[in-house]
Amino acid sequence: MPGPLADRTILLLSSNFGTETDEIRRPLEALREAGATVTVAATKAGTVQTLVLDHDFGPEVPVDTTYDAVQANDFDALVLPGGTLNGDALRTDETVQSLVRGVAEAGRPVAAICHAPWILVESGLVDGRRLTSVPTIRTDMVNAGAEWVDEEVVLDDSGGFRLITSRSPDDLDAFHRAILDALT
Repeated sequence: MPGPLADRTILLLSSNFGTETDEIRRPLEALREAGATVTVAATKAGTVQTLVLDHDFGPEVPVDTTYDAVQANDFDALVLPGGTLNGDALRTDETVQSLVRGVAEAGRPVAAICHAPWILVESGLVDGRRLTSVPTIRTDMVNAGAEWVDEEVVLDDSGGFRLITSRSPDDLDAFHRAILDALT
């Protein structure tokens, strides 16, 4: 029997190095288990070298394609995993910013966890929005015009698309439920 997301396509954007292990692997597993087709796109073909808590090497995750080979309109949702190095690398990439804006402008869900909301700041998507992130980037969110709250998952539908944010790997179960709910 097909899962509840059997007809859904999800884009997951990651750098090739420094993505938080659980924040890429667990969403991939949960979304694929629900039947979604999840495409992992990165700067280069190959793999994503994950890190556990920004420090220890974690397992590699296969990359399906590169950022410049995908179109925002081809996906039903976007997932942005965290990790300090990943969030910092992605936020300065203009192709990533364009993809994030494209998914949002199409009115589709955008889900970001941990340091990934940095990408939303650079993409111009946090002003006036209620969200959360890892607490260490709270000031960045507030300075960009967001209302930052300390909750495991925050949903904000005020900007024409559903914004789903969470703080850390501890919040992944709530993060996954919110993504599934947004797509069913």
